[in-house]
Amino acid sequence: MQTPISQSSQWLITALEIMSGLFILLLGLLALWVVAVFVADISQTRHAIRRNYPVIGRFRYLFEKLGGFFRQYFFAMDREELPFNRAQRTWVYRAAKDLNNTVAFGSTRDIRTPGSVLFVNCPYPTLGENAAPSTPVTIGKGCPSPYIAPSFFNLSGMSYGAISKPAIQALAQGAKKAGIWMNTGEGGLTPWHLQGGCDLVFQIGTAKYGVRDANGALDDHKLASIAAHEQVRMFELKLSQGAKPGKGGIVPADKVTREIAEIRGIKEGCASISPNRHPDISNDNDLLNTLSHIREVTGKPVGFKTVIGDTQWLDELFSLIREKGKNYAPDFIALDGAEGGTGASPMPLIDAVGLPLKESLPLLVDKLNEYGLRDRVKVIASGKLVNPSDITWALCVGADFIVSARGFMFTLGCIQALQCNDNTCPTGIATHDKKLQRGLDPELKANRVANYVRNMTYEVGMIAHACGLSSPRGFQRHHARVVQESGLSVPLSEIFPPVKRPG
Repeated sequence: MQTPISQSSQWLITALEIMSGLFILLLGLLALWVVAVFVADISQTRHAIRRNYPVIGRFRYLFEKLGGFFRQYFFAMDREELPFNRAQRTWVYRAAKDLNNTVAFGSTRDIRTPGSVLFVNCPYPTLGENAAPSTPVTIGKGCPSPYIAPSFFNLSGMSYGAISKPAIQALAQGAKKAGIWMNTGEGGLTPWHLQGGCDLVFQIGTAKYGVRDANGALDDHKLASIAAHEQVRMFELKLSQGAKPGKGGIVPADKVTREIAEIRGIKEGCASISPNRHPDISNDNDLLNTLSHIREVTGKPVGFKTVIGDTQWLDELFSLIREKGKNYAPDFIALDGAEGGTGASPMPLIDAVGLPLKESLPLLVDKLNEYGLRDRVKVIASGKLVNPSDITWALCVGADFIVSARGFMFTLGCIQALQCNDNTCPTGIATHDKKLQRGLDPELKANRVANYVRNMTYEVGMIAHACGLSSPRGFQRHHARVVQESGLSVPLSEIFPPVKRPG
């Protein structure tokens, strides 16, 4: 006699039958897909791998794409990766989250590597009660509206277009909390820069976005309108940047939204490609006259951003300044190294053009001293400076200020996915895809920006105290040593002559 099947058992049998049917259907669809891909691969002639190894040859492209992520998380050692290794990124992440940044057992940095910088500790370091905060430095003393800059560490140029609205909001709010300036980048001034309430440096790129007329020339009325904002403290004329000397800014067409197009004064959906240089500046005289004109129209400090190729240009420029008078000198020079970053650049430029900051920064400082311009012109260093030791080195060489862009991107959650130019940034920083932007909370990230600056200032001060100084502004070249090929170090002041820091 058969035992009747319970209702629950019948449901289970039915569910298994449905699942079995779906599984067979999926297998059938998969088989059809494999056949279709096999035919497509073996028939095409563009890709040899796919033609010789149909279907499985496609995995090559998948593994190639995933390789960067696997190396970053599983295979690369702490100090191996480029452009920033895990040790560099981890310090920024922990500083931004205000976590304990001490380490145990020993350093993973090989201090025997030629070029490594070591700082000269003092047998009697500075006590806490003798420490002093860094003093503000005035830029543009002869201007109607000079800028008294409170912090030696500030935010470098990232334009709205290259990065997203919530990223701009987080950076501007964080800069306000930290008491630092924020450079707008060449994409123009946005409402979110102003809403953040921080001090701003308005960058004028080669396309003059935000201050251009219908023909792309500098519009004095728009320039004066930008200067009327009290938050806009300085103007920076961008000649070139480290990641692409001799090439203007590049924002792909799919990142040029209607809003970005309106702010920049260009067409929506068209790639934003700036000229290789300012069309109206073709020599040193043009440059100095343009800087003087911008200063006259705005009443605020004006400088330029550049990458150095050799010192001959500096000799010619500074000689002309002496001839025309110091009033024609820039109020500051923002020097970018060849290791600088960008959202999009041709590989030959990003890899092989321009001098790195370790070579060009001391050259610039020395040339300013040689021509008697060091008191007049402030020096801003930029290019892969994201950790306390980087900033300390730049101060030792003679920089008045250090700015960073990618360091602050890490505070926003950047994972170095290297997708800035594809509008697919997974963290919402360098994309205008609303779905991806949802993950970036401006208020939370603003606090991390401020934490990063505070911890940076504290740890640079800690190095200063170890060297017997009361403040980071006291660093000189003899406070740093550089490891040579022999494995032994020599004072930085023996490689580059010591210089007196301006008052």
